Formats: sequence, C-alpha cells, structure tokens
Amino acid sequence: MQQWISNLNRQEVGEIIPNEPMSKYTTWKIGGPADAMIVPENARQLTKLIHLLHEAQIPWMVVGKGSNMLVSDKGIRGAVIRLGAELEQIEFNGVEVEAGGGAPFVRLSIMAGKQGLTGLEFAGGIPGSVGGAVYMNAGAHGSDVSRIFKSADIVLETGELVTYTAEEMEFAYRHSILHEKRGIVAKATFKLAEGDRLEIAAALAAYKDRRRKTQPLQQPCAGSVFRNPPGDHSARLIEAAGLKGLRVGGAEVSTLHANFIVNTGQATAEDVLALMEQIKGTVAAKFGVNLVPEVFFVGER
Repeated sequence: MQQWISNLNRQEVGEIIPNEPMSKYTTWKIGGPADAMIVPENARQLTKLIHLLHEAQIPWMVVGKGSNMLVSDKGIRGAVIRLGAELEQIEFNGVEVEAGGGAPFVRLSIMAGKQGLTGLEFAGGIPGSVGGAVYMNAGAHGSDVSRIFKSADIVLETGELVTYTAEEMEFAYRHSILHEKRGIVAKATFKLAEGDRLEIAAALAAYKDRRRKTQPLQQPCAGSVFRNPPGDHSARLIEAAGLKGLRVGGAEVSTLHANFIVNTGQATAEDVLALMEQIKGTVAAKFGVNLVPEVFFVGER
C-alpha cells in the first residue's frame, strides 16, 4: 500500500478502499483501478480529506453517479472521492430545498414533485449527482440548474469551505466556475415555486417516457457524448453522416440516439475514444462542424 494511503488510514476521513475498479462507479461500466477510493461521510470529513491531500500534493478527483465520465483503462493515480450518506441528504424548507452534493439528481426532482414544488421537472431523467449537475449546469427540456440555483457550499482544493451564490458560479451552457476553480459541491440550495402535484407528476412521467423511447438507457452509456453546436444538434449531424451503428471494438454509436455511445459488453476506454475521433472527423469533413465532447476523460493515458 502506498504511504499516503497508509497515512490517511490513520485519519478520520471516511472509508478508504485501495485499488478499487472504477468500472463499478461509471455508467459506461468502463475504467481501471483507482489508487484509492475514499468515501467521506460528511462535510467535516470532506474538508479534512481535501486539506490533507492538498498538503501531501496527492492528486484527487470526485465521482458522483459516474455519468458524463470516461475513465482510462489504466485507471486513476491518486485519490477518487465519492460522497457518503450524510452528503446525500435532502431537506425542504418552504419553496427551498437543500441537497447534498452526492444526492441523485433524479431523486431530488421526484421528491420536489411530491412536495408540490415545480422547477426541477427537467431533472427527472438526468443521470448523475446534484454536485455533478451543478458543476455541469446540467439541463434538459429548455431549463437548467442556473434557473433554480440559489447557493452552494463548496470545498475548494485547499480544503477551505466557501459558499458561492448564483452570480459567483458564472453559469453558462454546460459550464460553471468549477471548471476553472476546482472544488467539490458539499451542498446546494435551490429555490423552487409552488405548483400542482398532478401536473408536475405528469411532466416527470412524460420526460421519463420520452427518454425511455429515444435513448438507449438499457445499455451502459454516459448520456450525450458531444455538446450541441449553436443552432443545431449533435445527434442530427452524426445521424446525417451515416454513423449510427458504427463500432470500434465493444463501443457502438447507438442506433436509437446518434449522440450516445453504448458499451455492447466489453468496450474499453480506448474503444470509446477511437470511436469519438471517428465521429468528430467524419462530421467535420461532411459538415464543417467541430463537435466538442460533453463527456470528460479522466485517468492515466
């Protein structure tokens, strides 16, 4: 066991699992081992952990529900942080809701609907955690996180715990300040509005049904692979280029939704990367459009 892992084992920072396969934690079911998976249970353990990693100059990253993420076949050097039970809690206070960064975004939308609160219907089919949704300014159906976001408690890479307002988050399309200023969302507060429970439930059901019919959710995938270019849709361009069903190894462009790449069983990260390059090259050659990945590649090349 590496020395830094042994040192952390003597600290109260949560469960530590050495050499943990990342394929267990990604929706693509792809990824080699992390040097250590660490699961802090609360904000106190999280801030202490980040502070110790910063002092020891150990690289780290956080994983939510593992969507929008492609992990190297060689794995990840350093620490991978997964938020524990206390950082998954959800609490309502009038029209506001506080949600731990590790809470599933879908669960939050369902619970809000049952409270008769509207504003989170768009999240009903978005796989991932609250923290990941804030980081990416996740959105669908004409709405996104920025429209309901009030504030977030964030642990910066030094271990300092700060609170950011909506203005300080610098939200844009699939972007927040956390892309430039590293940190982990420990808790986020959203401001919703009173609505009709039946109408909210109907909207959630309709969005869920639409996703079930148009996206290959029965196969390991990571959501949309490429961002939509201005005024167009990546799926339309990929399909128009005749790329549905194109395969590299175990990775395949979905025949149901062209902006999804599915793991047909034994896909590697290198398969997915090679397929993404083929898609980008073909779309650029045919339409002059440079597709920008929405998924993040992490780990050792």
